[in-house]
Amino acid sequence: MLLYWLDLLGVAVFAISGVLAAGRKDMDWLGVFVVAALTAIGGGTLRDVLLDRHPLFWIVDTTYLIVIAAAAFVTLLYVRRRPLPGNVLLLADAAGLALFTLYGAQVAEAAGLSPIIIVLMGTMTGAAGGVLRDILCAEIPLILRRDIYATAAIAGASIYLAAQALGMARSWAFPLGMLVVVALRVNAILRGWRLPTFHLP
Repeated sequence: MLLYWLDLLGVAVFAISGVLAAGRKDMDWLGVFVVAALTAIGGGTLRDVLLDRHPLFWIVDTTYLIVIAAAAFVTLLYVRRRPLPGNVLLLADAAGLALFTLYGAQVAEAAGLSPIIIVLMGTMTGAAGGVLRDILCAEIPLILRRDIYATAAIAGASIYLAAQALGMARSWAFPLGMLVVVALRVNAILRGWRLPTFHLP
């Protein structure tokens, strides 16, 4: 039950980031809600489609859609009066990325898939919504730039699997994987950690 409520909280945080991205592109309210929804549930939807998990989670439980709509609406009203603190949202986004990544890895693990597919599905769950958001907003996706984002998800999912392979219980490996994702993402935000870039003259 706790994981479910944390999942809804992550959906709300990702929806807020979608609203802000849409606002920077002067979208109308419908566009804002579309971008918010894609950001919040796009990664999980792609994961479930690829794993042939039907019906999709947000069709079975429409609470996800209600949370997205509520988060988007409240954000629209709030930012008309004052801006959201940037770092606070980024830190919350890091927690959402960690939760979604490890949850997606668990879903793929339960399906009996190979470790590399588990890591990929976890990373997709955590990061693909942001990719869809950036594409709709005509931006280079964050995971293709220098920011440590998808890299953090890959590391967290890999540590989750490695810890279990070394004998750690899944109930401990899950928060350990989340901690790795959050630590990498937070350091990228606060300390400016970046991946090297490839540049052709």
